[in-house]
Amino acid sequence: MMKTKLLISACLCGKNTKYNGGNNLLSRLSEIEEKFELYYICPEVMGGLTTPRDPSENRGELVFSNKGKDVTKEFNLGAQKALKIALDNDIHLALLKESSPSCGSHKIYDGTFSGIKISGQGVAAKLLKEHKIKIFSEEEIDLLLSEK
Repeated sequence: MMKTKLLISACLCGKNTKYNGGNNLLSRLSEIEEKFELYYICPEVMGGLTTPRDPSENRGELVFSNKGKDVTKEFNLGAQKALKIALDNDIHLALLKESSPSCGSHKIYDGTFSGIKISGQGVAAKLLKEHKIKIFSEEEIDLLLSEK
């Protein structure tokens, strides 16, 4: 049986791509690997940012580091590269890290670096969704696993 293709945030697979050099390894990764062929992405790294890097948050259409540096260009480039992987490989599903300035699908931080989350989408999640790629967060694994 051919596995369904899934775009997935690299940090969720244990890759050390988080801003602080760590990862967000999913406890249920083996269940996901059984059902899906995984395509790892980290839009922030793909856009040219280093690991580790200063934390960033979205402010409207722009993204700034906690030191005030505008990193919108890197976030947009990474989002474009993630979209290209999805389109080139005919991928229609993505599992992305919630609250990330790139990958947040339902919630993102409010841009004040105060820990407050608001409704919104990260740069890559928004672009993927605009291209009809169905986005799931790590809080929706049961929903993802029930996909045909």
